[in-house]
Amino acid sequence: MPTTPLPAVLPGLGDTDYARYMHTDTLLSLQKGPGDWVHPDELLFQVVHQSSELWLKLTRSHLSRALAHLNADQPSAAELLLRRAADALHLVTEHLRILRSLPPKDFAVIRTALGNGSGFESPGWRLFRSATTELDIAFARLLSSLRLTPADLYRGQPSDPLYRLAEALVELDERIALWRTEHYSVATRVIGHGVLGTRHTPVDSLIKLIAHRRFPTLWEARTELTETYSRSACPGRVPS
Repeated sequence: MPTTPLPAVLPGLGDTDYARYMHTDTLLSLQKGPGDWVHPDELLFQVVHQSSELWLKLTRSHLSRALAHLNADQPSAAELLLRRAADALHLVTEHLRILRSLPPKDFAVIRTALGNGSGFESPGWRLFRSATTELDIAFARLLSSLRLTPADLYRGQPSDPLYRLAEALVELDERIALWRTEHYSVATRVIGHGVLGTRHTPVDSLIKLIAHRRFPTLWEARTELTETYSRSACPGRVPS
């Protein structure tokens, strides 16, 4: 049965406390209206990218908090926040999938309204890259203070809080690669290969970023361990 809404008690604009707390009037006014569209799917394009910026804002906050826990020698608390950040990146990646449905001819029209704007200018990704750099430095510093290398860490037990923290960093890195893969796939599906993006850079240059790692030493440790155990398993093997 319908119920009579309770009166709003929070300060601010809006008829309900939900509207006032969430600032829905402001939030829903941030997209272009029908009278300003060059194509109706501009709304889809804006919602995907604006919602991604919100998730990246949350991710940046989580990474900052994780860094504080890491510096305070609280690896388990840092791990929780890193795994949340990885989940948020998963959602950002899923948002991209809906853009696959844009017909190339329709997106060609939408591009005319973007000017020189590009995802490379995303403040969310810029701050995210800065945060991961800080985390990489802090984690390396922590291992150094314990006289451990990443390979030493991975020779230990998976239940070790530092081991789990390292794996949370790797998972985050993997989520970045998966987002980049999806971004490249969507871009080429919608605008094709061998064309220039809005920054006049080749779309195919995106593929070079997929292999880039934010926490490279944790990936290099895997290679080191694989090579070490391969040599011990085949002691008489002649290097190629």
